[in-house]
Amino acid sequence: MQEIAIQTPYITLGQMLKEAGIIDSGGAAKWYLRENTVVINGEDDNRRGRKLVAGDVVALPNGDSFKITEG
Repeated sequence: MQEIAIQTPYITLGQMLKEAGIIDSGGAAKWYLRENTVVINGEDDNRRGRKLVAGDVVALPNGDSFKITEG
């Protein structure tokens, strides 16, 4: 499981995907989430504006998973 450290109270799902190198730009998040099922804390979610806070776990369909941490 990889960690994504944030300096702010939250990061959006779209920003997290860009930070993790899954997508190249914020605009690609809409397409990515329409085509792929992302699981956040055990529940499917496709909202690119979903706020992720420290402790949240994001699982991608390719098997990668990320934990949001305070940095």
